[in-house]
Amino acid sequence: MADKQIRHQQIGYIRVSSADQNTVRQLDNMELDVKFTDKCSGSTIKRPELKRLIEYARAVDTVHVHSIDRMARNVGDLIEIVRTLNDKGVSVKFYQENLLFAADNSNPMSELMLNLLGAVYQFERAMILERQRQGIAQAKADGKYKGRPRNIDKPLIIEYLSKGTSISKTAKLAKCGSATVQRVKKEHYDQIERDKLLYQQKTINDAVAAIAA
Repeated sequence: MADKQIRHQQIGYIRVSSADQNTVRQLDNMELDVKFTDKCSGSTIKRPELKRLIEYARAVDTVHVHSIDRMARNVGDLIEIVRTLNDKGVSVKFYQENLLFAADNSNPMSELMLNLLGAVYQFERAMILERQRQGIAQAKADGKYKGRPRNIDKPLIIEYLSKGTSISKTAKLAKCGSATVQRVKKEHYDQIERDKLLYQQKTINDAVAAIAA
């Protein structure tokens, strides 16, 4: 008896920032077998429908997304999600950026893009840590470093959050409490969200320019 052919499903992922925001413009007029929609801020870690999508998708399926910022909170998040789906045999297509991350690596340019984004992400993280180490070394040399700093470095916290670093990780790197990070995030929410979008777009633009060069 012949094996049953596996059906290739077209899966859509949509995210809007609030319950009131319209989802029509995302993946409009596209024939999909199933859609998963999250209604939450792009910076939040809790995206239950995305989690359900990852669990639901099977080998040979394709996930369709309007743009990278709809699915990923930052570059590191993008890489993790795409790798997780690709490892399951699932391809991911982003329409605004015109990128297809194929599970079988049949699109070498997209694969190069993902690797390049990963390298940029690791470089940015290394630079942040290096600046932190230099700051601590200078403070020790000046006799001002006594472990946990008395004054909170708000610009540093904002920088971490703008690059998509989690609250707990930011607190650890900035050597302060999670409550302090949450307070800074609340006070400077608009700036952090604006800088986050600029950072994501700059990273993508730089990667595209590097490939085109």
